[in-house]
Formats: sequence, C-alpha cells, structure tokens
Amino acid sequence: MNIIFFSLSLILNLTSCGIRKSVHHIPDIKQYSVEIPEVKKINDSVFSFHENYLTKNRQQLWELYITGNPLQLGYNNGALTQGLMQKQEDVFFSKVEGFVPSKFKQDLLRGFLKWYNRKMYLNIREDYQAELYGLSRYSSDKYNFITPKFLRSMYLHGAHDIGHAMQDLMMVGCTSLAVWNENTEDGDLLIGRNFDFYVGDDFAKNKLIEFVEPEGGIPYLSVSWPGMIGVVSGMNREGLTVTINAGKSKIPLTAKTPISLVTREILQYAKNIDEAIAIAKKRKVFVSESILVGSANDKNAVIIEVSPDNFGVYRVENTSKVFCTNHFQSEAYKNDKRNQKHILESHSEYRYEKLQELLQENKKLNPEKMAAILRDKSGLKGASIGYGNEKAINQLLAHHAVIFSSQKRLAWVSANPYQLGEFVCYDLNEIFSGKKPINGTLARSELNIPKDPFLDSQAFKNYEEYKFANGEISDAVNDKTIELTDGFIPHYQSLNPDFWLVYYQAGRYYFNRKEYSRAKTEFKKALSKEITTVPDRENVEKYLKKTEKKLKGE
Repeated sequence: MNIIFFSLSLILNLTSCGIRKSVHHIPDIKQYSVEIPEVKKINDSVFSFHENYLTKNRQQLWELYITGNPLQLGYNNGALTQGLMQKQEDVFFSKVEGFVPSKFKQDLLRGFLKWYNRKMYLNIREDYQAELYGLSRYSSDKYNFITPKFLRSMYLHGAHDIGHAMQDLMMVGCTSLAVWNENTEDGDLLIGRNFDFYVGDDFAKNKLIEFVEPEGGIPYLSVSWPGMIGVVSGMNREGLTVTINAGKSKIPLTAKTPISLVTREILQYAKNIDEAIAIAKKRKVFVSESILVGSANDKNAVIIEVSPDNFGVYRVENTSKVFCTNHFQSEAYKNDKRNQKHILESHSEYRYEKLQELLQENKKLNPEKMAAILRDKSGLKGASIGYGNEKAINQLLAHHAVIFSSQKRLAWVSANPYQLGEFVCYDLNEIFSGKKPINGTLARSELNIPKDPFLDSQAFKNYEEYKFANGEISDAVNDKTIELTDGFIPHYQSLNPDFWLVYYQAGRYYFNRKEYSRAKTEFKKALSKEITTVPDRENVEKYLKKTEKKLKGE
C-alpha cells in the first residue's frame, strides 16, 4: 500500500503542471442572467423562491421543482437545497475519511483525483458546467481545502464512475426491466428498477425527487440526492425514461464524461430511442454502463451499452420484455472477455435468471406487481438465500426503486427504507402543466402503492440488527485485540441464518484466534449456503484449506 502511495506521489510531482489548467478552470457564465434567490422558509419542510420550491411529503421524500436558464437552475437548486446538500457532503466525505484515515494518504488521494480528473471539464457540456457553478455556490466552505467549490461539485458527479474505475468494482448490482404489449395488464410500456448504490444509510436518508423545467429542452423528473444534477433514474414529459446499471469496466487513465450527465442529456433532449442513442454515441465515457431507455413514442425499450472503447445497442426481437442486470447483452460485446468473465463469476446472471422466473409466474404486470418483483428477496425457485444477498433482486440496500408507466407519464418512487416503503405516485402531465401543488405535495396519493408488509416483520427487525452486528464482527475480525462475548456469534448468525456471510465472518474470527476446529465448522457451513460470487466462494474454500492445514500441523 505504501508503495502505491509513493508511486502516486511521484506521478503527481511529475505531472503537476498538467493539472494546473483544470484546477483553475471556471466555466463561462457571462451569457446567462441570474437572480440570486431569496428563499422564503414557510416551515421546516416547505421553501420557495418565485415558482421554484422544495417540499417534504408525508413519506419523507423531498420534492424539488426548479425552472430557468442553466445558471439559474443551479442557483435555484443550491439555494433551496443548501442545508440538505451540505449534509450530503458531510456524509460523503466522512465515508472517504473512514476509508483513508491517514492525513498523508488523504493529501495524496486529493492530488491523485485532481490529476485523474484533469480532463473532465473538457468532456462536460458548457451549460451543465454553468449549472454546476450555480449549484456549487451553496456548497459547504469546510471542504474548500479539498478543491474549490465548482471543481468539487463536478468531481462528485463522477464519484460513482471514479469508484467504479479505480477499484474495478460496482457499488453492488442494480436490476431493471421493461415490459409491454402481452406482458402488461393494459398493454402499455412499464419499467421498474432498483438503484442499488450504497454509501451508507445516512446517504439515502434525504432522497430528492427533482422536477426540472429547463429553459431549453424537455421538462423531466429525476430521482437522486441533494447536490446532484446528473440522472440515475428519470423520465421526461415525452415519456422517455433512463436508468443506469454498472457493467464490468477496465481501468481508464483519465476521467471523461460522468455517466449521470450523459443520461441527463438524453432525458433533457431526446424524444425517442434513436435520439437517445445519438446522444449516448457522441459522449466519451470512462466506465462501462448499461442505459435502459424506455420510450412512450416508440412503445419500446432498448439497452444502450457504453464503455470507453466500445458501444452497443441491445434490442429484443419477437418479445415485449427486456431485462438489465450488470452484464452486456448486445452483439458489440459478444466476444468481450471481461464481460464473459463477469457473467460467469458475478451475481448478475443469477439475478437475470430470477427476473425470467418471476415473469413466468406473473404473466401480465401492473405497477403493484412490478413493485412486488422489485421487492423480491428470494433466490431461484424461491430459495432462502439470506437477507442482503446480492443474488436477490431486492438486496435490502437500494438507494431507491422507481416504476415508470411511460405512456401515462406516471412515476412511482419508493420511500425509505430501501424499496420497502410506500411507492409515491407522480403525474408528469399534471406537474408540468403549470398547476400549483395540491396540499403542499406534487404526488397523486390515491395511486400510491402500499409499503411492503415485510417492513413490520420480525425478520426485518432482525436484518437491521444483523447489519449493526456485522459491523461489530468485522471490527473484531480486523483487530485481534477485540474479543466478542460468548453468545455474540450464535446470536449474530440467528439474525440472518440463511446468509453465507455470517458463517464466513465467524470462521475468520475463529481462524485469527487460532481456534481452527471452530473455524473449519463455520467455513463448511458457509459453503453450504448460496454464496454471492465465484471469487467469494473461492475465498471461503481457500480459508477452509488453510484451516485444515493448520489442524493437520497441530
């Protein structure tokens, strides 16, 4: 690890002149007129400025409506969400500090990110830079030591991509699907997705549903978090939808266009699938991603598959359903070795097969049945695979789930926690008609989908306790000075008994304390469960072999 940081230090010293221009870059905002917002606080959950407003509904989802030119959009967004945005920054940067506690290494990491992001601004549209500039005026001053506010705001839009690229990992696996014609009750196009991006429970607390009416382009809805102008899940007034799923990526040498800004551009400017493909094709990305695009105007859905050096479009034939997990399906990636390996080793193919199974059981979907699919926690053939298993459609960590009825322009967004809370319905025709919100909310509450009964179960309470206990045993595994009480491990395992990880964790705890007989028992139990990935299984097998060698040597 120290060699890596030494190498980074050397690279940064040699290339510091190459990042100077990007670090001092400020977008050209002279062409835009702007009125500095004077926000009226009506109460703790309602704020307004002219026709722009922020309100919190009874399901604790924040609803933001903003309009204006690019710079004004940024100012309006920042002024209304300032408190929420600064909380989000605190959560994000405290996570980074937890990963890299050393101040010296944090300095090196900051330097590396400046170098890595040196070309990002050259790949972001000027109007989006102006919007980010306006938004960033309301960022916290306490993180100015990292980078100036505008750059920080831009870098944060690439955080998903950078984490993906630098560590060649995904923040677990998203699942999405589109069905139409014979696969829905009314024949209309219906899309569902789980956004399994997890940066901790605190990060998901303040979900933000943005309704954006830009000066140029198409008004749209986007579901994300405060401080975000990119799109991870959204629908525009034309009934075009976008959702993103990470794919297996090689590590690129420099950041380019964050994927959420590519999908934002599609949502703002595309009326149909062909226009969406044309926009995606002209942008240079730096990670591999699947973009599921649904279109009311085409009554169809496709998956646009982008990566730094390849581009494909997956269209289904002779069927009216398309599934998207975390591997590529188009002809362009047929011989991609990285993608093939990912299909064999990850949990993506398993979830894909689970979607097929669920669609066999539910021939004609409606929004309620779609919600049930997104909430499904079982394995193939209904197997109990443990709560939080990434092979499940519902991994109990989603930032949000959404359901889109494109032709009706209806969107349902899940309330906390995960996709278990009530799905709140929004009608884009009504929202973008210029009418004021009814009863202080934009929702069509009579169309809401009730919360999952699982939320009130003992199993859910046990899962929440398991998450806390899993943190405790992880600390004890990594620090031999921490001793767990006698009853801790049996209780911890009873909270999530079908999940392989509880036995693997116990095995490592005993192994580190040279209790090899106990360790062997636990590793064998882990191997009897549905283990998430091939590398995870191989890791358990490796520990079991090491344990058996130790026992033979005793």
